Amino acid sequence: MTSSFSKPLLEILSILPKQTWNSSLTRGLTQQKTSVGIRQCRNFSCHGGSKKRKTTQLKDMLTSPDLEFIMEAHNGLSAKIVQEAGFKGLWGSGLSISAQWGVRDSNEASWTQVVGAVEFMSDATDIPLLLDADTGYGNFNNARRLVRKLEDRGIAGACMEDKLFPKTNSLHDGRAQPLATIEEFSLKIKACKETQHDPDFCIVARVEAFIAGWGLEEALRRAEAYRNAGADAILMHSKRKDPSEIEAFMKAWKNQGPVVIVPTNYYTTPTSHFRDMGVSMVIWANHNLRASVMAMQSVSAKIYKEQSLEGIQNQVTSVKEIFRLQNDQELVEAEKKYLPSN
Repeated sequence: MTSSFSKPLLEILSILPKQTWNSSLTRGLTQQKTSVGIRQCRNFSCHGGSKKRKTTQLKDMLTSPDLEFIMEAHNGLSAKIVQEAGFKGLWGSGLSISAQWGVRDSNEASWTQVVGAVEFMSDATDIPLLLDADTGYGNFNNARRLVRKLEDRGIAGACMEDKLFPKTNSLHDGRAQPLATIEEFSLKIKACKETQHDPDFCIVARVEAFIAGWGLEEALRRAEAYRNAGADAILMHSKRKDPSEIEAFMKAWKNQGPVVIVPTNYYTTPTSHFRDMGVSMVIWANHNLRASVMAMQSVSAKIYKEQSLEGIQNQVTSVKEIFRLQNDQELVEAEKKYLPSN
């Protein structure tokens, strides 16, 4: 079996006294091997599911001839619900993750907090997760460090937008949406692609030219530059109530590479139209969060008004269902196996 230690390190170890193999150097190498093993286990969905790496699953979806769909989740529980519904991939929504903590979608949550959240989501599921990584949380150096940390946690890809840090949510009305220069964002993509260890880790470049009011020519120029910089796909964003901007872009793009869309505002457009345009992937971007908010508002108001739980029992799931989603039965079986018997 080929050692995972590099050749130079093995040469160093071969000339050291034998007792030195128990030194901190050896322990550090062992820790490095363990860390790599954990990362590989997370990426390969070691608790079950597809034998393909999660990164490969996501790349396959982006390059599939079929229109693919991923669904928003914002914590481990919602991620598991999305997988059980049948979706092949998760969208780690920046809006939803920040909102569940009660903060604004303006990078008020730190990138380490976001990475912690998506780690729970990835561990709870066997399907790939594409993180809404905003601008990469800073310049190229912040972005490439983020890529390393996401790979460590089994995250399949990062979607980065060409705005300035801190970002402003794209669906706000009347808010300034300053963009990075094409050169700066292209070099950020290049840095991320040259940093990743897994060749199938995906960088999706989100173009905000339409959101900023800069029009088709600028959107096309940016998309082409980001694709040439190494982006695995282009997310073309629009907040119009109709798909006209997306239609214009897809016609001009001429299938140069995978295109991802987020039809939150143009939701009345038939999905078949996205297929006809040649879109690669649709993100249902924030709807589990919004459904949860409506349900909690309704139940909380009713309990407050009636000062009783009797009227809401048919509006809430059972506690046993929560236990099932938490995989509590696995712990029961593990306790039988690993706890000492009385």
